[in-house]
Amino acid sequence: MHSQPFSHMNHTQTNGWKRQPPRSAGDVPTTVKNLLVATKQLQEVLGLWSVHQASETEVSNTYVTVGTEFNTAVEAFAHHKINLSEVHSVPKDLRNVLEQCLGEDPSPRTLAIYMPEVRQILRTLLQGLRSKQEAWRAVTVRRNVF
Repeated sequence: MHSQPFSHMNHTQTNGWKRQPPRSAGDVPTTVKNLLVATKQLQEVLGLWSVHQASETEVSNTYVTVGTEFNTAVEAFAHHKINLSEVHSVPKDLRNVLEQCLGEDPSPRTLAIYMPEVRQILRTLLQGLRSKQEAWRAVTVRRNVF
């Protein structure tokens, strides 16, 4: 077992991908894109971790990026008065499974045990975002019409 994997998180690292700054406080498309890129990066870094090509710190940093992008997306939707409460548990759920995974020795077998749960959590996030797309489109159409 390893020490607390998230106790040494660096909150500024972006793990090599370029974050697009939102055009405005309610820029839903950009914030969602940034969040999806971050979740893809998390899956990639977990794969690298499982074959000893990424450290726990890199996984932790990528998780922090996902959390930051998640919060930015929630704020962007909230700017349009769209509630994402059905996905609010995603960061906590993801953290729990990542702590369990990183508590094991890195290996493809360990990844095979935990990756299905990581993917399920990310699917829940994606479904929650998709379910709010129509509400966001309706709000933006109304604003453009009036």
